[in-house]
Amino acid sequence: MSKNIIVAVDEYHLDAFKNIVDCLDPNLCMIKVGSVSFNALGHEAILHASNKGFDIFLDLKLHDIPNTVKKSIEGLKALPINMLTIHTSGGVQMMKAAIEAVNGTDIKVFGVTALTSLTDDDTNIIYQRDAASQVNAMLEIAIQAGIDGVVCSPHELKLVKQKESLLSITPGIRLSDLNDDQSRVMTPQKAIELGANYLVIGRPITEAADPQNTLKNIFNSIN
Repeated sequence: MSKNIIVAVDEYHLDAFKNIVDCLDPNLCMIKVGSVSFNALGHEAILHASNKGFDIFLDLKLHDIPNTVKKSIEGLKALPINMLTIHTSGGVQMMKAAIEAVNGTDIKVFGVTALTSLTDDDTNIIYQRDAASQVNAMLEIAIQAGIDGVVCSPHELKLVKQKESLLSITPGIRLSDLNDDQSRVMTPQKAIELGANYLVIGRPITEAADPQNTLKNIFNSIN
């Protein structure tokens, strides 16, 4: 399973972004450019990582009316990106608009189901149901909309596995308990065993003393 690791590089200084990207191996991982880096560095972050040979996961979690999401993606699709994210809670028509926008490209569209920082207490307040129930409901409309896959915590992977048409991107991957802002977390090996197609790993790699060696060890442990 080559390149099923996506390293999240959340830096707003270009030198810091480049330093992390340049010490990683594009044969072992993809690079996630999220709102932190994109808002600060824009296209430059994507182009630098792409020029270094990395596939790009653009994680902006677009969430707006269908026409706005469609036009936003049309403005991004000329960039060298392989995957992007929208929010499934934007609804079926919004997701269909996203699919229309990438027509004619190889870009895959993934829908965020419930943020991995949310606990059941949070989702019961926000959505009036626990996290698993929220994710399950979002899976149904993701299939109806025809998007390529979803983003979910490792704890909901069993639900995604039952939906054969959907790929999964799984954040909340931790090598050990870091007691940070992620709530629904799991080790890389366990997430792969449960059927994750892609693992998003940020701080455990980017803040490691030796990011490349840490990446290599994780890659070997799941392949």
